[in-house]
Amino acid sequence: MSEPITDGRRAKGERRKQELIEATLRVVAREGVAGVSHRTVAREADMPATAAAYYFQGIDDLLTAALTRSMDDDAERMRLLAADADGGADGLRALAERMAEVVVAEPGALLAEYELYLLAAREPRLRPATHRWMDAVADFARRYTDDAVRIQILVGVVDGMLLQGLLHDRPPSADDFEAVLRTVLVEPARTPGSAKADAL
Repeated sequence: MSEPITDGRRAKGERRKQELIEATLRVVAREGVAGVSHRTVAREADMPATAAAYYFQGIDDLLTAALTRSMDDDAERMRLLAADADGGADGLRALAERMAEVVVAEPGALLAEYELYLLAAREPRLRPATHRWMDAVADFARRYTDDAVRIQILVGVVDGMLLQGLLHDRPPSADDFEAVLRTVLVEPARTPGSAKADAL
């Protein structure tokens, strides 16, 4: 008889933890990492002041959970894009549209992710989640090239373009993103007879 009650409590506890993580991301987006405290996160989640401290031992645990959740969600979306990509134009367009959507429709979430990204640069224990994101971007690139340098460039380009997209009054469009992705991943056709082609 006690199992359903226990399971129900466990499920309720997990829901509350997820709500606190989402609240943490909103606080980071609005106030930066420095604005995160048990009290501010609990207030953001509309929970008692002690709730965050109950579910997370310290602020570091809360930030780790938020970073992991954010990066893993993004990595999974990237893996889905990679799974559908076949090395053609449709895959590039899908990624470009996703990048434009994030910058335009989800700038607060993106800002929070970069705040946490920078925190991972200072805290090695936070880096596995960011590495999973970068690995997922690299997997997408491998649908288009086996050149290790191009793959590395794409990982840097995607991060850089998303970050720069937050700095412009007019965010880049899907067309803007696609043009850069195409330049990085699609090797230009060589013109027969050209000096460069002959040299190769």
